[in-house]
Amino acid sequence: MLFLNPRKYRREFVDERSREIMLKTIDFFEKKGLKSIKEDDRESKWHEDFLAFIKKEQIFASLLTPEGYGDPGVRFDLSRVCEFTEITAFYSLAFQYCYQVSILGLGPIWMGDNEELKKLTGRLLKEGGIFAFGMSEKEHGADLYSNEMTLEPRTDGTYLAGGSKYYIGNANEAALVSCFAKHADSGDFVFFVVNPQHEKYELVKKIETSGVRPAYVGEFNIKDYPVTKDDIASEGRLAWDSSLSTINIGKFQLGFASVGICEHAFYEALDHAAGRTLYNKKVTDFSHIKKLFVESYARIVAMKLFALRAVDYFRSSSEEDRRYLLFNPIQKMKVTTQGMKVVDMLLDAIAAKGFEQDTYFELAIRDIGMIPRLEGTTHVNMALVIKFMANYFFNPIEYPDIPRRQDVQDDANLFRQTTGKLAKIKFPDYSLAYREVNLPNASIFLELVELFREMLATAPPNEEQSSEVDYMLHLGEMFTMIVYAQLVLENAKIYDINDDLLNQMLGLMVEDYAHYALSHMANFANTPAQEKLLQKMLKKPVLDPDRLNRVWEEQVYPLKGQYITT
Repeated sequence: MLFLNPRKYRREFVDERSREIMLKTIDFFEKKGLKSIKEDDRESKWHEDFLAFIKKEQIFASLLTPEGYGDPGVRFDLSRVCEFTEITAFYSLAFQYCYQVSILGLGPIWMGDNEELKKLTGRLLKEGGIFAFGMSEKEHGADLYSNEMTLEPRTDGTYLAGGSKYYIGNANEAALVSCFAKHADSGDFVFFVVNPQHEKYELVKKIETSGVRPAYVGEFNIKDYPVTKDDIASEGRLAWDSSLSTINIGKFQLGFASVGICEHAFYEALDHAAGRTLYNKKVTDFSHIKKLFVESYARIVAMKLFALRAVDYFRSSSEEDRRYLLFNPIQKMKVTTQGMKVVDMLLDAIAAKGFEQDTYFELAIRDIGMIPRLEGTTHVNMALVIKFMANYFFNPIEYPDIPRRQDVQDDANLFRQTTGKLAKIKFPDYSLAYREVNLPNASIFLELVELFREMLATAPPNEEQSSEVDYMLHLGEMFTMIVYAQLVLENAKIYDINDDLLNQMLGLMVEDYAHYALSHMANFANTPAQEKLLQKMLKKPVLDPDRLNRVWEEQVYPLKGQYITT
């Protein structure tokens, strides 16, 4: 059930409409076929057929409209929002990109206080509209403080907007573009919407990218664009909060996109390797090839376990429980970089085949690296993660258990996020995740966690180290591994993951952690006390060839032929 196979789709939904959406989407892509998807990719052809399907079946309207702004039964349910992300990315990131950018464009509207604009947006979604997020600028990228787009006040209470935005998805055909700007007179932040069909909206160009070619990533200018109060979604603190909170929701999708790409690439790679013979042996009979596939499979399952568990925390969040603010950046950063590692390993297994133009894998190679680099801004997410270390280790409090969240609920709470006060966010005892997990590699990894905690307590970064960005970001890599393992362990219990596979996953985490510890020793000036503790972290996992073979024979190799790309 965890490893997506569209042809044997078994996801459990409480409501029939959710299942209908996913099955109709799968049917659309299966009928379109890989050949057509690749032809569109080569020609950078805008996906009009996908948008026609979305409009006809009311897909975006059903998934992305909160209750009260559309037909009965619509809701913004993060669980199924993420499921749709995984399915679309399984076929091509270009389709997922159009969807994700729409989520980002909708965020400031749903989070704002303009009810008439929300009602208009609900109608536009019903009409099949897609949306865009006018945040990034050519010279400033994600630096929101340096944003140069402005609203100039006029004497009649209206405004004239001016400025440009760069690297904006759906900039060509969005029903509305949510633009982040500043009031020219006060400098206060503001979100307002523009219509790409307006004469004052200049679509400068499509930015050609190596991946997601059928998608439209564009640059646009507006000059003397008329804006009224009806076009303003939010101002001041609400606009600022909306900018960050929108990213929390929209770019949370990145992890599920990476999972979808890896799953499809895995099927194709396994089928190719299993069907080839070298030196009178099947390629999959070579021990190093088995190891590559077992490791790839284990990493993909771990990615999905973390991502799904992060959904549980996000959907259950409140002002009293904002732990998602730690888990979300790890979703955007760690899950996506794991995806890059998986595709690299699979490419090692199939070599030249991965570069052939008629394969899905060729798409995966190009697209997987774009996700954390162009969308996730890894170093920004890591800087955020570091802020939680002290409370995670030293100030535990009790929380009610967070259940698996796949219930029917409109997640309107996600549109009422607040920012700041990160130092007040607390966590329960991290060791709770390890209870009742009697596996050798779980014990070793917990030892590493305790060593890291000891280092923070007895040999923390000194003033010079704390001021060195590289040092702190790298320290954050080790912390990230710890949080990643926690959520994987929590969800392994919920999904009843086989002990062999869980032990294999934890062994890889021990290996990765030791790599980070060694790199921290090799690249930075550490104090003698820090060096001693880092040396203790250079542990190796418990290796078990029989366990690896069981995972291969019982869980990995049986996936051969289960999804054949057509």
